[in-house]
Amino acid sequence: MTATSTTTGGTSATGNTSAVAATRNAVAVNPVLRVAPASPAAAAAYFGASLAFHADVSDVAAALAAGGDPGFVVLDSRSTESWDQGHVPGAIHLPTALIPEQAEQLLDRAVPVVTYCWGPGCNGATRAALALAELGFQVKEMLGGFEYWAREGFEFETWEGHERRPADPLTAPVGAEDCGC
Repeated sequence: MTATSTTTGGTSATGNTSAVAATRNAVAVNPVLRVAPASPAAAAAYFGASLAFHADVSDVAAALAAGGDPGFVVLDSRSTESWDQGHVPGAIHLPTALIPEQAEQLLDRAVPVVTYCWGPGCNGATRAALALAELGFQVKEMLGGFEYWAREGFEFETWEGHERRPADPLTAPVGAEDCGC
């Protein structure tokens, strides 16, 4: 942990201007703080907006497991081959390229849609969410995609039936109901 000092008119509260200059120089070369953090108000606006656009797999799984109508539908935007390898139970399969021609027949505009694709290294869910939003649907993207759904140990369907893998301890807490976030 690095000590910090406050400055008053260019001199630190302790009177050590060289320590302040050294701290400023260290911050200037620090890749994390090379660009200063946003103000708290700007950060609150950004992160609040981000939550309006994203849901994580744990939250989606909890809402689906609660029973009843979760208030949204889940849409898998991947290819048929990917869908057959595994998908979220109850998801609607609609590859991104088919959204413009089929979304109206498969989805209700009054029900929000949560899109997913393979995982964090894929922007297919983002493209699907954009296509749906352009058609007038309320939409969120499921962060982590199918990869994190499976890695967190949630049940999924394949062309052979239901499967569940053990939770990856790097993505989900072992022996706990949720991660606490």
